[in-house]
Amino acid sequence: MKYGPMFDRIDLHLIRVLHTVLTERSVSRSAIKLGMYQPAVSASLKRLRELAGDPLLVRSGASMVPTEAALRMIEPAAAILRSAEVLFSDARAFDPATASHTFSLAASDYLDPFFLPQLVTQVKAAAPQCVIDIHPLSRDADYRTHLAQGAVDVVIGNWAKPPDDLHLGRLFGDEVVCLVANHHPAVRRGWDEAAWLAAEHIAPTPTHPGARGFIDDHLASLGLTRRISARCPHFGLIPAMVAGSLLVLTTGRQYCERYVGGLPVSILVPPVKFPRMMYYQLWHERTHASQAARWLREQIKSVAASLRAPETQRAAA
Repeated sequence: MKYGPMFDRIDLHLIRVLHTVLTERSVSRSAIKLGMYQPAVSASLKRLRELAGDPLLVRSGASMVPTEAALRMIEPAAAILRSAEVLFSDARAFDPATASHTFSLAASDYLDPFFLPQLVTQVKAAAPQCVIDIHPLSRDADYRTHLAQGAVDVVIGNWAKPPDDLHLGRLFGDEVVCLVANHHPAVRRGWDEAAWLAAEHIAPTPTHPGARGFIDDHLASLGLTRRISARCPHFGLIPAMVAGSLLVLTTGRQYCERYVGGLPVSILVPPVKFPRMMYYQLWHERTHASQAARWLREQIKSVAASLRAPETQRAAA
């Protein structure tokens, strides 16, 4: 194979710096992520600018933004890095006991609060030298791009209609229930549809004006609207807010059950019928055949199954 005159001036580390700087849009953050000193990253960026004949990153106010040429380089750089990793990591069997792989995953915060702690515990026990990088997953996060560019290996969350352009693994389905304080009047009196809709509901903060989640999307399809009197961007704090108020949280039973007993809260069935919330893991074709990524997906499936075991046992009793 004949290489062009530019080939000898480019190495894989330089490509990694290029991709990191363009996605982080900050030399200082890139230095932290790459484990390099900031002057070294600046020197590499200078070299990249000379090679490209383009400034690549330019200042816009207090931040840095990629140029048009730089934006076109992000995906090719990611593809080169993915190919290099696959070239060697998948040439031999993945051995978690000795591997030093970095697993990146994005997960919604309305998962069972035991899910991620148990997954990290299980992965670190079997693969002690591997790094786990967990990212938040909001309803409108551009997870397709993150998966395609290699920023994450897998995303975990619930979708009423999961995308058909990604590989999918079903984890579990969950019943929609309400979490309320023990002193909430509905615990004693019950509620009908009108009372439930008029109650004080708490919901996650929308990612942008007008955005709706699973619950409100379904209500809208029925021509219904509930009264939301509180919003919170941190799902894990909501049960404690419910415990000390008359707020109603409507979400999956598995999530709510983790707080019964630890907080003065009760689970009630909503008077509006909801479909089951379906949880999946999604991944891109780029990692479908990767032995390391396949191992991670097996761990995710295993943890999901183990956390569902108590409910399965109750249903069979």
